Amino acid sequence: MKKLMLIALIFTGFSMSAQTAEFGIKGGLNYGATGEYESFSDVSGDFTSSFEDGENKTGFHAGLFAQFEIVGIFLQPELMYTELNTEYSDFDYKLSKIDAPVLLGINVLGPLNIKAGPSFQYVLKNEIEDAGYEIEDVERDITVGYQLGAGIDLGRLGFDLRHEGSFQDNFAQGGEIATDSGFKIDSRPSQWILSLSYSL
Repeated sequence: MKKLMLIALIFTGFSMSAQTAEFGIKGGLNYGATGEYESFSDVSGDFTSSFEDGENKTGFHAGLFAQFEIVGIFLQPELMYTELNTEYSDFDYKLSKIDAPVLLGINVLGPLNIKAGPSFQYVLKNEIEDAGYEIEDVERDITVGYQLGAGIDLGRLGFDLRHEGSFQDNFAQGGEIATDSGFKIDSRPSQWILSLSYSL
């Protein structure tokens, strides 16, 4: 959380030197999945393991954004609440998090813009939607991924399509209740993000 507060202070300083500054709200849908699921068991010294990719599902996001422009280039920090759902063969995995992307962009043609940058993820809640499984907290509360995409600004309204990926794994360990079986899930998502924004 201290890292997120430091980012906010940097943005405040940047806004004081920007030629134009906008603030607004945004929200929308995300479609994707968290990372690889590995299950393993050790019965009578016979260790076995298997790997599985999760099935993409739809989630949502909502939050605030700012945009500071200098000489045709803009910096767009955001603070978003995001919920992700991923379906694996034995259970559904639900992740709630705060996303803080910091995107650098440029207007390329009329209302069209492109943008990219790092995305900081702070995990709020991580749970298995099945009573037969237990899961621990993720390894790191804060991790860094990336977002890149394009947007269209139509007055106060904006439409945005991005892809989000990860730079590093962030596993959560778990297991079946009353068995010697276990698993781990990479909580960093790979997803498409579709947003609608409104400048205040």
